[in-house]
Amino acid sequence: MSRPAVIMITSNGVGAGHLIRSSAIARKLQKDARPIILSMAYSVVEVATALGIECEFIPGKDKGLMPYRYWDKYLRDRIIALINETGAKVVTFDGVVPYPGFLSAKFQRPDVSFIWIRRGMWQKQPQGVALSIQSSLVDKVIEPGDLASEYDLGPTKNRKERILTAPVSLYESKRTLSRDEARKLLALAKNQPTVLVQMGVGAKDLDDRISAVLKGLSQWDGVNIVMAKEPRNERGESLIPDGLKVNVIRHFPLADVIHAFDAVVCAAGYNSVHEVIPAAIPTLLIANNRGTDNQFARARWCQDKNLTLYADSESLRDIEAKSRALTDIETRTRLSQECLKVGELAGAAEIAGIILENIDSPTLISA
Repeated sequence: MSRPAVIMITSNGVGAGHLIRSSAIARKLQKDARPIILSMAYSVVEVATALGIECEFIPGKDKGLMPYRYWDKYLRDRIIALINETGAKVVTFDGVVPYPGFLSAKFQRPDVSFIWIRRGMWQKQPQGVALSIQSSLVDKVIEPGDLASEYDLGPTKNRKERILTAPVSLYESKRTLSRDEARKLLALAKNQPTVLVQMGVGAKDLDDRISAVLKGLSQWDGVNIVMAKEPRNERGESLIPDGLKVNVIRHFPLADVIHAFDAVVCAAGYNSVHEVIPAAIPTLLIANNRGTDNQFARARWCQDKNLTLYADSESLRDIEAKSRALTDIETRTRLSQECLKVGELAGAAEIAGIILENIDSPTLISA
């Protein structure tokens, strides 16, 4: 018997958060369903290929390839065509605002369950009325939980239409390679201290922040830095301090090799936080508030609970100092021990279960 298809649409956000979250859920669906990721993020090809998931890339309306009104019709028609091609009974959307094309497809195919997967922790913005209208137009609204939800003061908090689950993470201990296995795969020295630096995207002073991080980490004797691309400024000049070794490595999913690293420096995005904490990797968070995501609140919560370090993104001095603090073994041990108390996060499996339950029973939930 063939597995039922599930179409998983993701927007092209500031980073790859929507795509990574959907990928974690798709992984959990693979045994019982046929997940197909339809994304506006070009990295969907790399991500889906690495996970063995079918995918399709659709250039977003922001690419300017056609007027917005035509793009929304194109998206609607492509969704409907894919439903017809695969027999899908569930379509999910992970993004801040459901596209008109997504909603139009829902109206044309009421026999299919359309689910909005909506991350919480929005920055405080008066979105209540719009959220109520948008939520009423889909069959279900699922909110992946956030470890830092205690500090969530945004407009999505405690909304009655949401189905709240545990946090979603690509990290699973049973899938993740050991330290030695991961280092062998990534061609990293077995015994050299190694730090992963992922600073996110979109920050106007990103070069200065990277320089401050590298300067602080350079105090760690013999440290090796791993980044996804060589750090250079807009003039092409290297940001690497003299004597510091930086390896450029691209690998997905990093959650599967995260134990290769003695520490991580990253933005406080949803996916990063929910990977490093259950993996118990000592981490410095540098919030990068872009779009709706309240990274500042998430990073403050993580620091207040002694799960990570947190540096003020507006203070290069603080970034350098906290990066230097990460080189201290007692600090790293303390952070790891606190993270171990959190345990693994089951949100991806929980959402996959909800999706499977809805394959034969689309139900409208009003806001």
